[in-house]
Amino acid sequence: MARPEVTLPRHLRDTLRSGHPWVYRNHVDPAVSYADGTEVVVRCAGWRGIGLWDAAGAIAIRIYSSHDRIDAALINQRVLAAWNGRSLLRRQGVTAYRWLFGEGDGLPGLTVDLYGTVAVVQSYGAGPGQLMPLLIPALVAANPDLQAILGSKSRDDDTPGEQRRALLWGAMPDGELIVTEHAGLRFVVDPQVGQKTGLFLDHRENRHSLMHWVADKTVLNCFSYTGAFSLYALRGGARKVVSTDIGRGLAEAADRNIALNDLPAERHQFVTTDCFDLLQKMTGDGRKYDVIILDPPSFARTRTQREAAIVAYTRLNALAMKCLTANGLLVTASCTSQVSPEDFRTMVASAASECGMAVQMLHEAGHALDHPVPAHFPEGRYLKYIVGRVHQQW
Repeated sequence: MARPEVTLPRHLRDTLRSGHPWVYRNHVDPAVSYADGTEVVVRCAGWRGIGLWDAAGAIAIRIYSSHDRIDAALINQRVLAAWNGRSLLRRQGVTAYRWLFGEGDGLPGLTVDLYGTVAVVQSYGAGPGQLMPLLIPALVAANPDLQAILGSKSRDDDTPGEQRRALLWGAMPDGELIVTEHAGLRFVVDPQVGQKTGLFLDHRENRHSLMHWVADKTVLNCFSYTGAFSLYALRGGARKVVSTDIGRGLAEAADRNIALNDLPAERHQFVTTDCFDLLQKMTGDGRKYDVIILDPPSFARTRTQREAAIVAYTRLNALAMKCLTANGLLVTASCTSQVSPEDFRTMVASAASECGMAVQMLHEAGHALDHPVPAHFPEGRYLKYIVGRVHQQW
């Protein structure tokens, strides 16, 4: 059966030829419509690609190949290539990492996170979701130690509340699931219900680098979740670490992780509260820390929310800077894809200016090495991470 064809405007040819994997809906004739997951041939001024149609959302087509069909052979090859590409982490003893990073591993709209012997798959749209029957056997074939595969709801699903992930294959291992990161630190995870599939894997190298900055310092970890940054701060010799977040059960989870690693619990405190409110209160009562970590959730899901997100980031970072000791360190991050690295740097400078301060950028990074990004795909550079020394303006 012949596959339907979609012809795109000529000006998109260079972008597509360079490897950009998305076709936005506003570039497609509004009269064109297919069922979710329909395999389409995309043509653009002599260029040809194969993609999957998505009936809703800003991305109409995700491109998977310039010459092949989207079949079991293609899925198997790319899953295995991604598995081999994470061998360095396995040699380092890391047992929790992103096995498959969608566009970066040639399977747009699909991610797979691995926690020991449990994989969590997630689709970013109904079109990629149609590949699950091919993806699951490919994962099992590439990793013979796999015990279970869980499925997350689509990232485009706005259903409120936390939902337990469905078991798609295998059986969950008995007992607690414990994974290992750098520096031998271990974490209890629950990928069936945890945020970001159980642990914020994209910050692994950033957490590890934090150890170099915190010896004998006081540290405030805002939006701490289950305390991963806090554990690295304690391992790095911080004198006092305060973790803060608003979620239920997070204090207990952080305490369990600290005990699991035999870290000094007496040097850690968890405060369950809103981070904006805490920082605002601290500006009034004069409490200050040597290091403040800001790793908030995304402040925008669409481009129309970008400006409001930048305003919120500016306010948050300005509050934190007011709560630092002289020449203190601000460790600030953003996972909002609509805010570019350039936007984020500008925001940090603006927040400092509002406080009559300045920032020396000491270190800048993005996501961990298991989150590869195609060179011509700026949308994939979603995570920004800056370590800066905050000082009085010269």
